Amino acid sequence: MNTIEEFIKSIPKAELHVHVEGTLEPELKFQLAERNGLQLPYNSVNDMRAAYDFNDLPSFLAQYYEGMSVLITEEDFYDLATAYFARVATQNVVYVEMFFDPQAHTSRNIAFDTVIKGLRRAQDDAKAVYGIYSELILCFLRDMSAESAATALRQAEPYREWILGVGLDSNEKENPPIKFRNVFADARGQGYKLTMHCDVDQENSVTHIWQCINEIGVNRIDHGVNALEDDALVEEIRQRNLGLTVCPISNAYVTDGTKAPAIKAMLSKNLLVTINSDDPAYFPGYMNENLLRVQEEADLDKQEITRLVRNAFEVSWLTDDRRSTFLSQVDTFLESN
Repeated sequence: MNTIEEFIKSIPKAELHVHVEGTLEPELKFQLAERNGLQLPYNSVNDMRAAYDFNDLPSFLAQYYEGMSVLITEEDFYDLATAYFARVATQNVVYVEMFFDPQAHTSRNIAFDTVIKGLRRAQDDAKAVYGIYSELILCFLRDMSAESAATALRQAEPYREWILGVGLDSNEKENPPIKFRNVFADARGQGYKLTMHCDVDQENSVTHIWQCINEIGVNRIDHGVNALEDDALVEEIRQRNLGLTVCPISNAYVTDGTKAPAIKAMLSKNLLVTINSDDPAYFPGYMNENLLRVQEEADLDKQEITRLVRNAFEVSWLTDDRRSTFLSQVDTFLESN
């Protein structure tokens, strides 16, 4: 294999930071709207894409939540996740830990079980058809109340075996991690893995990352680029072997760039940084596009790309046996490339 582009496209990969609702491509959005008898405020797919003009997190979230209106039936959620799995199967993604936002749907009177049953069927089919193994992470919406998050956690109880962990996403402004300390403690007590978004260049970013570590006790940090601003924080993250799920292309839409130099710096500091797509229908680019973008901007070599890929499996919430199986696939690939 001669080029690093071919190397990136072919190496087996894990994705740990993707919101299933953020994979809703405009073409599917129109199809679901028609199926559910809804009228979208766009005349065409091109018009819809042109409306995706984000320059910060709140402007993105407005479009993101508007897009969910077409997701109504179990079949809609099945089709949504199935389209994602079909797409990443062509990019040699073999393992996914996928976020979903139940409160964004139950607040629209869509039943929790409608959402999760559709997603679960898609997961089962993706494993059978594409060989993609996947898990779900229930994300609480931080701009809703802690009580609403607790309700979502209770609604998840019948499906405990289908959900690997809980996370926290949406608008970070004035919604610090400690707002959700009690519900995350409850989730930990139920055996869930814990992660939280610490979005890039937000107000009090460093403080929020410290809260995630010291007050919440997360197993992983989503985004977390601003940790580089505090040497003591970098050391703490390294000592705890916490993974960081960075999303370059989405960074370029909501802040001043992909943070590719920061990703390279994280590698140099031996942090367990990973590359992910976040909301690839809105920030155009799935796993390969994100890795290619960082490689180009930071001039990463094959060894650095391999570290990013291996990091994802290492900080995933796989069982030890399954992790070893996937890492063996990476090693087998490397032996012939």
